[in-house]
Amino acid sequence: MRITRLYSDQPLAEGALVTLEARPAKHAAQVLRLGPGDELTLFNGDGYDYGGRIERAARGSVAVRIDRAGGPEPLPPLTVTLAIGISKGERMELALQKAVELGVTAIQPLFTQRSVVRLDGERLVKRRQHWQGIVIGACEQSGRRRLPVLAPALGLDAWLAAAPTDGLGVLLDHRAERPLVALPAPAGPVTLLIGPEGGLAPAEREAARARGFTGVRLGPRVMRTETAPLAAIAVMQALWGDFRG
Repeated sequence: MRITRLYSDQPLAEGALVTLEARPAKHAAQVLRLGPGDELTLFNGDGYDYGGRIERAARGSVAVRIDRAGGPEPLPPLTVTLAIGISKGERMELALQKAVELGVTAIQPLFTQRSVVRLDGERLVKRRQHWQGIVIGACEQSGRRRLPVLAPALGLDAWLAAAPTDGLGVLLDHRAERPLVALPAPAGPVTLLIGPEGGLAPAEREAARARGFTGVRLGPRVMRTETAPLAAIAVMQALWGDFRG
C-alpha cells in the first residue's frame, strides 16, 4: 500500500512530535480520513523524507510522531529553470504541475506583450500562493523531496536584463531552424524560455537572442503553451538528465 506524502513547512527530525499546519492536517484528516496509528511521510523541502505515524487526529488538528528519516534525494544531473509566459488558468496550472513532475529546478512566471492574464496587487499575491500549492502538490505526488523555486512574477524585459548569462539559454520557437535535439550537451544550468498563448512577440524573441538564448524547435507541429515546455523538458531529461538513469 502506498503511504501518503505530505508537505510541512517546519523543521522535521527523528523523534519529533509535529503538529501539522492547516493544509496538510485537513488533507490527512478530512480528505484521506487518516487517524491515530496510520502511517504517513512528511517532507519540508530539505531533501529528505520523514516517516511516522499519526498520534492524534481531530478536526483541524493532526499530530505526527516522526520515527525515521529516509536518505537524501540525489542532486539532479541537469538543472532546468522554466521561464514561462503567464497563460490562462488551467493552462498555466497544467504547465506548472507537469514541469515539477518532470524535474525542473526553478520556475519563473513572466508577463509578456501577449499575456492575456493581467495580475497585480492582491490578485497576484493570491495567484502566486495558488501556484505554490500546485508545486507542493506535484512534489507530494511525484516523490520529490526538494521544492522547485517559484520566483515572483516579472516582466520579460526586466527578467532578461537580470538573467544570468552562464549556462544554456533555450528559446522555444517553432520558426527556428535548429531542432532541440541538435544542441550539444550543456556544461551548466539550462534556462528554457517560452511565451504565453500566441507566443512571444518578434521584439521579445530578438531581445532573448540578444541575451544569448538559442532559438530551437521541437518538430513540425505548433504546440500549445502548456504542451511545448513539457515536451522540451522531457527531451532534455532524456538527452542530458535523469531519464537516462
